[in-house]
Amino acid sequence: MIRVIINGCCGKMGKVIASMASQNPEFEVVAGIDQNTCQCEFPVYKSLDDVKETADVVIDFSYHTAVPHLLKAAIGKNLPVVVATTGLDDEEINSVIEASKYIPVFRSANMSLGINVLLSLVKEAAKILSNDFDIEILEMHHNMKKDSPSGTALLIADAINNVLNDKKEYVYGRHSKTDLRDKNEIGIHALRGGTVVGEHEVIFAGHDEIIKISHSARSREIFGNGALFAAKFLVNQKPGLYNMESLVKKG
Repeated sequence: MIRVIINGCCGKMGKVIASMASQNPEFEVVAGIDQNTCQCEFPVYKSLDDVKETADVVIDFSYHTAVPHLLKAAIGKNLPVVVATTGLDDEEINSVIEASKYIPVFRSANMSLGINVLLSLVKEAAKILSNDFDIEILEMHHNMKKDSPSGTALLIADAINNVLNDKKEYVYGRHSKTDLRDKNEIGIHALRGGTVVGEHEVIFAGHDEIIKISHSARSREIFGNGALFAAKFLVNQKPGLYNMESLVKKG
């Protein structure tokens, strides 16, 4: 049985992870971490430093500013960490990279296996179409999401750029812009409303034809499945930085 600590246990995804783990005989949630209070079937602490229970892995669905401190504490306890929190800035990403020198760290801007299939598809499409087709990324999430554009939209844009010889510039919306669209850009647009879990669409628009590749998340459980899958994978790894590509290859 894999003993799990959930960082951000009182949040929406934290509760999903706790519920899914309780129904899976391979996992046991031994503790949670959150700055807020909530009713849980396990002890909840303010910091990983305070956790007394023995664990095998930490799953983090919290807020981006909490990640560096969590990783520092995880190094001290020699605990692998699944970082599923989005919206990390450059300094916070560097803390992930630094921590991976000492402990196994799994980081993905999207824990859905389906999104990672989409990434493979858009990379192949971009290799073929980027010279003659304009590329736009559209994402929509619920009205409570704070970061914009989504980490997944940026993940898609980066995946496209990584396979191109001539890197494209990211343009976030076009309000007040009066110039013609530049061929050397990827447009990224964010919509917020209702209870939408997550919608991502990549549009390749050419002369008289359009290709669309999209993914729709219908519940948060798909991210929970990915996080638990990542946790199971990570407990058997050496220190290093892992992602969904590592997980898919291993599987």
